[in-house]
Amino acid sequence: MPVFGPIPSRRLGRSLGLNMIPPKICTYACIYCQVGSTIRMQTRREAFIEPERLFREVEEKVSAARASGESIDYLTFVPDGEPTLERHLRRQMRLLRDLEIKIAVITNASLIWREDVRRDLREADWVSLKVDAVDASTWRHVNRPHRSLQLSWIMDGMLDFAAEFEGELNTETMLVRDLNDSPADAGQLAEFLARLAPERAYLSVPTRPPAEAWVQPPTEQALTAFYQKLSETVRGVEYLVSYEGNEFTSTSDVEDDLLSITAVHPMREEAVRELISRTQADWSIVERLLERRLLLKTEHEHTTFYTRPLPRR
Repeated sequence: MPVFGPIPSRRLGRSLGLNMIPPKICTYACIYCQVGSTIRMQTRREAFIEPERLFREVEEKVSAARASGESIDYLTFVPDGEPTLERHLRRQMRLLRDLEIKIAVITNASLIWREDVRRDLREADWVSLKVDAVDASTWRHVNRPHRSLQLSWIMDGMLDFAAEFEGELNTETMLVRDLNDSPADAGQLAEFLARLAPERAYLSVPTRPPAEAWVQPPTEQALTAFYQKLSETVRGVEYLVSYEGNEFTSTSDVEDDLLSITAVHPMREEAVRELISRTQADWSIVERLLERRLLLKTEHEHTTFYTRPLPRR
């Protein structure tokens, strides 16, 4: 089914998903992929779905959603494979402009060294680039790219794209335990992201069954340390971890506020105490959340942080 939703998205509000690449055709065979193992690896762009057909299917979905009072904030290219493999991507986006809804593309960025791919992506309003590693050995271990790809090309292509893109640029980094989650990895990533200057730099972890069964998310302590190191240099660092509940909305309820904020980034103890004091609440709220394992207390560089426990598969 090439069009699905609309579904709630932490980054994009109400998103209508466009899945125009057959499963699982990709430039990567990431060890953590939660869609499944790559069936066919390729870097050659081809036509997978005619732009007019995609437009008709999206138009039908949008009309149905509007008739039922549902809002759609973004039309999001988020296929089972790599979206920039679609040769007609630019034409598809230009047709979809008639629907007057913003367009997003979530890409692994493996083909962004190509001028035609950068040209296509410039049609979008919002683009997310995957940056799991900036060390070639780690990149090959984690992303398992097509043999023809070179990380240096991709990084240069990202920088070129960031300089010319007029929409909102974001990055996403998937952290895997003992592979790319160390402070050294964070330091290397921070240097590159500081040059790229995305609006948001999202950190995610495997939460669903990965392509390789041995893949594990980092520990909460490692994730907190990575976040802190990255935040020293890069603005807008946020967690992108799915939790049940209303974790993305700030309310007048201090418990909900704590869970909302710590789902996005860890809070220093003094910040938690300030929030508790400002709302005239009692510290027992924090103690109850710790007892229920909805909140986790962790130490990093002699500082106490509170964060949300990682979801378990």
